[in-house]
Amino acid sequence: MKNNYKMLLSYDGSRYLGWEHQPNTDMTIQGKLEQVLSRMTGQETEVIGAGRTDAGVHARGMVANARMEIALSETEIRDYMNRYLPDDICVRDVRQASERFHSRYNALGKTYRYTCYVGECKPVFDRKYVYVPEDVPDVARMQKAAGLLIGTHDFASFCSNPRMKKSPVRKVDRIEIVQKGAYLTFTYHGTGFLQHMVRILTGTLLEVGYGKREPESMKELIAARQRALAGFTAPAKGLCLMKVDYD
Repeated sequence: MKNNYKMLLSYDGSRYLGWEHQPNTDMTIQGKLEQVLSRMTGQETEVIGAGRTDAGVHARGMVANARMEIALSETEIRDYMNRYLPDDICVRDVRQASERFHSRYNALGKTYRYTCYVGECKPVFDRKYVYVPEDVPDVARMQKAAGLLIGTHDFASFCSNPRMKKSPVRKVDRIEIVQKGAYLTFTYHGTGFLQHMVRILTGTLLEVGYGKREPESMKELIAARQRALAGFTAPAKGLCLMKVDYD
């Protein structure tokens, strides 16, 4: 009998083409996990992720689940996976879950963090995990704009997929923008996010910080539902999935 296992994962997405399977390549997070689990169980094993992070995006708290028939304990499964996974993917925890648990459908919310480096010298050791903007933006202006994005809105202007069939309405209940020394972080929490939504929100807020658009223009962007009117898409390397919420 197959049991359903819930896994907590961290990974450096720098060299991967994102979470989801891609044709003619094994350089995806999902692909690497399934290779190891299929080897461990002796049968093809599907891994379901809580979300589909894009190429170059990182995760500290991705959640996934897989159904497997295996005699190993939870700790032994975790240790086996970490032994054979690449060094830039780590399984932090494995727990047997209920049969009905689904990492994506049962997720209630997600926290993403986008990190910019605004120091005077190059971030040599953090260069794969931060975006270095053209200038130091005005945090107060960005915070004012972020406040206008809070709530349940149609975020079509902040979605890179114009052919998306699902509703672009999402609830964003927290956006925190904090500068500590040389690091500027944007922390987003919501029920879910559209394709590239966090990166487009970040690029748009940075443009507010540069004085290229006014904080009040967020209302117009939401109403317009046109991606072309929003800001640039911030580079993938600054984005990290921090946590997925469940009951």
